[in-house]
Amino acid sequence: MKKTFIDLFSGAGGMSCGLEMAGWACLLGIDHDRAAIETFQHNHPQVPAIAGDIREISNQQIQAIIEHQKVDLICGGPPCQGFSTIGQNDHQDERNFLFLEFLRIVEALAPDYIIVENVTGLLSKKNENVLKAIIKSFTDLGYTIDVKVLSAQHYGVPEKRRRTIFLGNRFGVKNIYPDKMFKDSEKDHQDLPLPRNVEWAFDNLLESDGKILNHDIKRSQIANDLERERISHVPEGKSVRYEKDQLAYLPKNLWFDVDWQSIHEERFREAKLNRLDRYDCANTINTSRTTYYHPVENRYLTAREAAAIQSFPANYFFCGTVTQQWRQIGNAVPPLLAKAIGESILCLDFLKNDMEITNSIEDIQSIRAKAFSYKENAFNKFKKLDKSKSTQLVLF
Repeated sequence: MKKTFIDLFSGAGGMSCGLEMAGWACLLGIDHDRAAIETFQHNHPQVPAIAGDIREISNQQIQAIIEHQKVDLICGGPPCQGFSTIGQNDHQDERNFLFLEFLRIVEALAPDYIIVENVTGLLSKKNENVLKAIIKSFTDLGYTIDVKVLSAQHYGVPEKRRRTIFLGNRFGVKNIYPDKMFKDSEKDHQDLPLPRNVEWAFDNLLESDGKILNHDIKRSQIANDLERERISHVPEGKSVRYEKDQLAYLPKNLWFDVDWQSIHEERFREAKLNRLDRYDCANTINTSRTTYYHPVENRYLTAREAAAIQSFPANYFFCGTVTQQWRQIGNAVPPLLAKAIGESILCLDFLKNDMEITNSIEDIQSIRAKAFSYKENAFNKFKKLDKSKSTQLVLF
């Protein structure tokens, strides 16, 4: 019988999609974005979903919708704009307090496991009190909590995207995070394959049954003549951020009207004319459809191309306008990252009775120091714990 989960702040369902790939069964998705919930329901037709403010959804409503089934896992990414390293980092942003709604539902349903994903900025020094509060909140409910930053390209996602992942369990044992499956580059001497790239995404995750969904080439065209002319001169995998880039790629009549010596750090804050490289991972896909340009064509990416880079299956359809589709894709947890996390939790569930109980809670400095390290991952270690058992672990 499959383990069950509910997805809070589900968005379009990237986390749910990945957990289902790992063998979990979704009972419910909740998000305030109606277009995202339409997408969630389209791709999870047998799963109930709620479009609404989580603060107005009672524990009793949730129990009734899932027909009082046991919930083994609750996952979600409470809105994190206030924690982000980008922007004003407003600690009074009301979206920060939506974490308390996540906590309320966890307390009511008492799942065995929890997953909370967030931006890496949550681990910064200035967010230390927030981090402490999150860990204490779950600890007070009886969960053993661990925190790590995972990089999506290590798990088969052709994208350099890092997320803070909290894992929690009610069994008093250390949480198991997935081991790296792909190395960073050829300079990385680990005995692992190179990360998947944009070409892999386009070759494997664009077309389904002879159709390419959400692939509006017309809407991906560049309306501005000057911008279109400039990108035509930028080589694959290159961009313009410094004066040297402009000198290397653009003819003089297409130069930007800036005094490079007078702007901050003599560079643009963000790279312009950022053309992807087919033979490399993409940088983080965000919610703007005009951030990146196609590797070889003089246009932006389509929503489908962005979804492929995020590792969504080719048959995953996104509802809403092109702008709404991009918002859903850019905000999503990459499914293959979620799949790896889901598999590691199933591994823990299988082996928990053979693991040592841990009562210690690490201090924040230790947590932050280890969060970006992969040296302590225990996935392979525990898979080898008992060979008689490991043959039964069909996931691996």
